Amino acid sequence: MHEKNIIIKTKDGNLDCKIFINSNINAPTVIFYMDAPGIREELRTMCRRILKNGYNVLLPNLFYRVGTEGNYPFNQLLYKKSKEEKNKMISTMNHTTNIMIIDDTKYIIDYINNNFDNTKGIGIVGYCMSGRFVVSCGALYADKITAIASYYGVDILTEKNDSPHLVADKIRGKLYLAFAEKDKWVPKTTLSKIKKKFSKYKNCNIEIYPSTDHGFAFPERNTYVKKAAELHWERLIHLFDTNLKKN
Repeated sequence: MHEKNIIIKTKDGNLDCKIFINSNINAPTVIFYMDAPGIREELRTMCRRILKNGYNVLLPNLFYRVGTEGNYPFNQLLYKKSKEEKNKMISTMNHTTNIMIIDDTKYIIDYINNNFDNTKGIGIVGYCMSGRFVVSCGALYADKITAIASYYGVDILTEKNDSPHLVADKIRGKLYLAFAEKDKWVPKTTLSKIKKKFSKYKNCNIEIYPSTDHGFAFPERNTYVKKAAELHWERLIHLFDTNLKKN
């Protein structure tokens, strides 16, 4: 097993990524879509855990159009304490559109096709802002992506014309949507609409994690809940094992 930094060229520039390569190069590949605070060691640690469960993992910097780790338009160390920095982070998130990430994912899949065996399909997982991205990409690349997981994903169902729920019927892989019981980013009214919309899809499983708030799976968040985080890992690895490690 080893790690390396790579650049994937897109029409918008150089997409910097970290890849975690399994000792079995033919292991299935997972794309890990970051949350709004951006690339950091916390996410790399999570990627290593997926790696150790038998996967190659690719961690792309989804904010590459505006900066890299430590050089984003917001201060990654201060956003939790500074309202100004938090607002900058939210602005950066809101300016990173679904179509941008859908387009980026095409280049990422091409890289996987050229460097790894993806005959078993690709797995994707997203947290927070990336919930909308993984649902959209799972739909637009349904022939390649066979396992999709979203944890406390935001903007999965909106009034906008690019809302992911509008294309969800195109998803052919297994879709797992997990939410916190209490989440200001996904209020109960929105969650109710999501459950009504997605529960009709046989390939979709929706789960609410009791006694949790947004960000419960991240060890460095004040909302971290170890029991829920470990259940999140159990569900995620099972999803990938069941849908990517096929005979």
